[in-house]
Amino acid sequence: MSGVDLIGVTKVFGHVRALDDVNLQITSGEMVALLGPSGCGKTTLLRSVAGLERPTAGRILIGGRDVTSVPTRDRPIGMVFQSYALFPNLTVRQNIAFPLEVRHRPAAEVKARVDELLELVRLVPQADRYPNQVSGGQAQRCALGRALAPSPAVLLLDEPLSALDALVRTRLRDEIRRVQQLVKTTAIYVTHDQSEAMAIADRVAVMNHGKIEQVARPPELYESPATHFSATFVGSRNALELPVVSGRLVLGGAFDVPAPAGATDRAVAFFRPEDVEVTANGQGHPATLEVKIFLGSTTRLHLLTEVDGRQARFYADMPSRQALAYEPGAKLAVRIDPADVKTFALE
Repeated sequence: MSGVDLIGVTKVFGHVRALDDVNLQITSGEMVALLGPSGCGKTTLLRSVAGLERPTAGRILIGGRDVTSVPTRDRPIGMVFQSYALFPNLTVRQNIAFPLEVRHRPAAEVKARVDELLELVRLVPQADRYPNQVSGGQAQRCALGRALAPSPAVLLLDEPLSALDALVRTRLRDEIRRVQQLVKTTAIYVTHDQSEAMAIADRVAVMNHGKIEQVARPPELYESPATHFSATFVGSRNALELPVVSGRLVLGGAFDVPAPAGATDRAVAFFRPEDVEVTANGQGHPATLEVKIFLGSTTRLHLLTEVDGRQARFYADMPSRQALAYEPGAKLAVRIDPADVKTFALE
C-alpha cells in the first residue's frame, strides 16, 4: 500500500488552466473522491496521477517515489474507466487474468489470483462468459477485478458508475467500497455525483475551476461547508441573498445571524431544507406553501416569502405524515436555528 502526494500540480492547455496549484495528500489505504462539476479539473487530476497527462508544473508522488515523469505502464496503479474497456473477445476470467499474463506471471499464480478476484468481485458464476453476455454492473465488476489483479498501490476510478441505471449504481457503489476496504488499497474516485462521493469516500475533495475548494470527511463537508462553492455544490441547500444591516443577516422571525467577514451591502445565507421548522401558528417568518413534492418518507415544501421587498423561494423538508396537514396556498411560518445557517460574502 502507498499514499499519494500531489504537490503544486498545475496543468495548462493553451490558455486554459485546467489545474491550478493543486495540493493534496492521500494516506495509504484511504479512498478520496474528487467531486465537482464538468470542467472543474477532477478528471485531468486523475489522468495526471495515472500518467496520461503530464503536469505543466508540480510533482506527483506515490509511496514517496516521484512518478511525475514515469510512464503510465511503470506506475503502480490500476484504473477503472467509465466505459469498462473490457476485451470483447476474452471471457470475464481472461479479462481479469490479462494484466498478469502480460507481466509473464506463472500460470499457477495467475489462476490462483484470478480465482481469488472472481470471489472478491462476486463473478464466479459469470467467469466463463464474454462481456456481451453479462450485465453492465457485472462488466464493471470485471473491470474492477482486472484493475486489482496486479495488486496496484493505487486504484483510480474515473466516473465508473455513470453508464449504469440508478439501482445498479447504488449496488455497485457499495460493492466498490466493500472491495476497496477489504483489499485496503489507496483509491482516488472521480465523480460529479455528490451522493456517490459522500457515500463511498473517506474524504471528499471538492474541486472548482482547477482548484480544490475544500477537503473533508463527508459529515464535516455536509455540516460545515468552508466556501461559498462547497455550500452550493454539496447538499441540498437553500441560498438566500440578504441585506447586511448593522453587521447582521436577518430573515424576519426566522433567524438573525452575524454577517460574514468581508460582506458589505449584501451576503448569502445557506441553510438545509431539513433544518427549516414549519409551523402554522405564526411563530416565525411568514411564508406561503406553493407546491408539495412527495419523496417517500419525507415531503419537500416549496415556500414563497418576501426578502427585502422581493419575492424569494426556498424549501423545507418534513416527514410526509406531518406534511399531510398542509396544502398549497397555506399561510405558514418558518424558523431556522442560527447554528444551522452558514453565511458567505457575495462572490
